[in-house]
Formats: sequence, structure tokens, C-alpha cells
Amino acid sequence: MTSIIVKKKITPFNQTINVNGDKSLSIRWALLASQAKGKSKAYNLLRSLDVLSTLDCLKKLGVKVKLKRKYCEIIGKGLNKFQKKTLTINAGNSGTLGRLILGLLTHHISKIKLVGDRSLSKRDFSRVVVPLKKFGAKFKYKSKCKLPIEIIGTNNSKPISYYEKRGSAQCKSAVMLAALNTPGITKIKAAKSRDHTEKMFQYLKLPIKIKSKKNFDLIQIKGLKQFKGFNYNVPSDISSSAFFIVLTLLSKNSRLKIKNVNINPTRIGIITILKRMGAKIQFKNKKKRMGELVADLIIKSTQKIKSINCPTHLNSQAIDEFLLIFLCAAKAKGISYFKDLSELDQKESPRLKLGSKILNMMGIKTKLTKSSIKIYGNPELKINHKIELKNYLKDHRVFMMGMIAALSQGGYWRLHDPDSVKTSFPSFLKLIKKIRKQTK
Repeated sequence: MTSIIVKKKITPFNQTINVNGDKSLSIRWALLASQAKGKSKAYNLLRSLDVLSTLDCLKKLGVKVKLKRKYCEIIGKGLNKFQKKTLTINAGNSGTLGRLILGLLTHHISKIKLVGDRSLSKRDFSRVVVPLKKFGAKFKYKSKCKLPIEIIGTNNSKPISYYEKRGSAQCKSAVMLAALNTPGITKIKAAKSRDHTEKMFQYLKLPIKIKSKKNFDLIQIKGLKQFKGFNYNVPSDISSSAFFIVLTLLSKNSRLKIKNVNINPTRIGIITILKRMGAKIQFKNKKKRMGELVADLIIKSTQKIKSINCPTHLNSQAIDEFLLIFLCAAKAKGISYFKDLSELDQKESPRLKLGSKILNMMGIKTKLTKSSIKIYGNPELKINHKIELKNYLKDHRVFMMGMIAALSQGGYWRLHDPDSVKTSFPSFLKLIKKIRKQTK
């Protein structure tokens, strides 16, 4: 299937859905399970291409992986026990996998070549290579620290002090995984970003100390503590849920319940931002599960959306959801302003530029710079023309944002590359079909 045509708005609905498992947690579980000693199991593991790439990389490195219908099983041999063999591993489209696995390979003394797809090969890896070199690993690459990259780890590493300024959980986590396998205490000063790796370390009772300051966290990790295999129940992904949150908000007379969603405070920037814009979103049945907060989300249609001057401290908490936030701003009364978002163009595609382009195609005025966007909202927006969205580098979030725009705003849309959803949200189109079939 090369494209999908959407001709009609979605009609009012009242539904309950379950969304796929959290991608960030699925990848982190697999990487940490590979370092554990013994059997680990994960339930509700996301079966997306990014997670399958993670499992394939681990298999190549000699880790036993069994993917069953209801769970995934990994049998680890312990810290630094990847097989000693020169080989090539493929991270596919996953920046999380590509950057984090380099942290584990910092102590792997055989030469490993890391490759990725066309999109991942355009992304910057210097942000993790620079700190990992300080541990003693050696890297070889052809151009501007982009894939393919060869790494030869060290068996004589020393702990480092590292300042992560970008608010990148991938950079912070790569250093944390390298520290896990390094004797002594590694110290990290990190700008605020998602903290799944820290929470998983705490759940496993690894030697980690965290002091939370206003704008950054101070993290200390004492390395080389062996840990046993562990079971993990992966909650639903807030980033995937966001598409259905926005679909409900922008549709008329609709209500949606999404069950067992990860509402980690470092991940719910989109909820905070949308609530400031007048969205009706509630958390029900809150509980703590394996260090992470989980709840059911209740979303209702919102007729009056307010513009926002978005605080920059929320950027890192919503970095994967800004395309959807821009879509809501397009329907708001007034001018919305988002700044310090250059990181958006470091994703699978230049999402800041593409977000502006898609809004322009819909008839919404924008003003764009290299790191900011002003969106001139139109609550009375009506789309009566044809829009063709040819997906740049097959970015899954661009395709899904287009689908939500088409269903909520109307018009005639041709959306290319529907298979891109397999990267992060394999059940997306099935859930869309379910909601469209069972409307009020």
C-alpha cells in the first residue's frame, strides 16, 4: 500500500482503546536485559520495527532472544558479555537504539560497525561519540560523525564527568549505559529530559544517586554491579496515544478512553501544553508500576482552543509530539508561538519545516525561523481542497499527523507511505479503522 485517501471527516465517537507498548521503555528493557544475568521477560513489548531492530542487534551480539505471542524473553550472560566478534549491526530507523547501544559497546573490545537506514544515516552521532570517547572507546567514521560508524571499545575504561546541555535523553542514557559497565563513579549533569533510564536503574536497584535541581539533574552511577534478570510490564506509549488525544479534541461531540498509558512526568509535556490551550483531558486509575506512573486517559472534544506562547521548559517533554501541538494551534483563536525547537529538525525528518509546510497546505499562515514558529490560528478553518502529503524520508509521525489532520479537519487528502507506522505504532491504522466503524 503506497498511499491512503481520506475524503471525509470522522463522525462523533465514544470509544475505549488500548495503544501499543511504550517504545522508549521497550528498547531500554531489551538493552538492560542483555546485561542482566539470567532470564528476563517483557509483557506488552512494542512489536515495532525499532524494537525488532533492537532485538536483532542483540541476537547478532550473541544474546539469546525469544519472541513469543504474549511476551519477549531475553537470556543475558551479564555485564560486558557480548560475543567477541567483528560484525555489523543495523539500527534501522531508531535513533534511540543507535545511540544507546553505543553506550553498551563502549567496553566491547571487538570492532562493531553500526549502520542505519537512509533517515538515521543523516542524523548527528557526535553528541554521543564525544562523551563515549572519554571512557576510552575508539570511533571511526567517514563524514561529520554520521552513520556508518565503527566502534572498538576499551577494557581499561575510567569514569567520567559529563554535562548534557541539550535536554537529550538519548545522550544522557548512552553515557549511563557506558557508566553501568565502568568501574568507579561516573558523574552526569543533565538538562531536564525524559528519565526512563534512571527509573529503570532504580527499579533494578543499581547504584544510582539523583539530585533534582530546577533546570538540571545531578546523576552519579557506580559501575560494575551485576544484576539478575527481571520481568517488566510495558505500559502504553504516551507518544502514540497523543495522535488519538488530538483526534478526539479536534472532533465534534466525541469522547475517548485510552487504557494504561505511561504518564511519566518527563513525557507528558503534550498534556500540559494542551491543557493550557483549553483541552479536556483527565487521568483516572493512577498507579505506580515498576517505577513508572500509569493511568487511563479520558479525553473529550474541545470546542474552544486557546493560543499559547509555549514555555521552552516544556520542549523536551513534548519533543516527539510537536507536530500534533501545531495542528491544535492551527485551530486556536489567536497566534501561538513556539521557540527553541531546532532539535525538531534533528529527528527522522526536518519536522519543524514540515509542520509549517503542512499547515500552509491546510490554509494556515505561519512564520518560520530555524528554531521557532508562529502559527496564526483559525477556529473557523474549513478545508475544501485537495492535499497530497508525500512523506519526507518516510517519517512515521508526519504520516500519522496527516491522518489526524484529514480526519479532524476534512478536505481530500492523499497520504503517502502508510507503512511508515510500523516504525513506532503498528496498530495505528487498525485503531483508526475501529473508531471510524464504531462511531456514534
